[in-house]
Amino acid sequence: MSFVDRIDKAGARFGQGLKSAWYIGHYMAALRMGGSVLDLEADKRLVTKRKMPKREEMFRSIGEVLERDRWNQEQGIYTSAESSASELLSSAKRSLAFLKDVPKVDRRRRQEKRTEVREEYEASNFYPAYYLQNFHYQTDGYLSEDSAEIYDFQVETLFSGTAGAMRRQALVPVAAFLRGKDQRKLALLDVACGTGSFLSSLKLTYPRLNVTALDLSPFYLDKAKAALKDWTRTDFVHANAEHIPTEDGSYDIITCVYLFHELPPEVRPIVAREIARVLKPGGIYVHSDTLQLGDYPPFDGLLDLFPRAVHEPYYATYVQEDLSELFSPCGLVKQSDENAFLTKVSVFSKQGA
Repeated sequence: MSFVDRIDKAGARFGQGLKSAWYIGHYMAALRMGGSVLDLEADKRLVTKRKMPKREEMFRSIGEVLERDRWNQEQGIYTSAESSASELLSSAKRSLAFLKDVPKVDRRRRQEKRTEVREEYEASNFYPAYYLQNFHYQTDGYLSEDSAEIYDFQVETLFSGTAGAMRRQALVPVAAFLRGKDQRKLALLDVACGTGSFLSSLKLTYPRLNVTALDLSPFYLDKAKAALKDWTRTDFVHANAEHIPTEDGSYDIITCVYLFHELPPEVRPIVAREIARVLKPGGIYVHSDTLQLGDYPPFDGLLDLFPRAVHEPYYATYVQEDLSELFSPCGLVKQSDENAFLTKVSVFSKQGA
């Protein structure tokens, strides 16, 4: 390894450390303001019979996923849409908005107010009742420009600056599937695309891949459009994943990042069938979501506490869901599982040619 390469790697590690310190600092600030979502001493509801991970274990796992993310980029598996310096400059603009919103989130959490957003939207009949909630106790739920603007900052703060690194692990099986193929002839659907962070990294690596971004929030979809405005071969669909508005077998690859733990148990099979329906035979479905109980036992205690600390009404059932049993009746066969800190990436294939 050349001296220049060693300097580059050292700089990358320093940037990763700086990023984590930035978001950990905001978490500690939120804690002091009374807005921490895992303040075990202050919130007596947060009790689990399972052992909680030690701080050393948490920091070791954080370091591992950040190192994996850096290595994947060095190997050319994917490119990050964020550089530490530019991201920190951008996030500095959101820091004030995040801190200003902390007391509102904390009051809502302590009062257990979870459905404020429902009063404004339930008459429309477009959004299902389960969606009209203040997930994470966040202001406006998923239905405002303000929410879309600070969402990524909130998530990075919650996960100590690892949210992007965890999210990008879903690109690894996508890269493997695309290897040796003409991306111009293939199509990918990202279900519940959110603000477009995942697709931004995808398009940096595969600019000629045909990509469709689907989300139920028009505000988050607008944010995704802005994030992807410089790329061609991109389409955007405002729709419910229970009813994907496209023909059978339309996509070679389908990705879904952090959706299923926010779906009621009875809705998950519906969305699973839709994913299988629009996936081509021979295609892959990449399912990226939270760890489940037993995936990494030292973190099982965290999985117990998370839905109580952060309003996640369907989380406790999701972490016990058998993904193979959920998707196999639809014709999707699990090929692999890979843990990345608090995330698990599962890859399914659709049988047929």
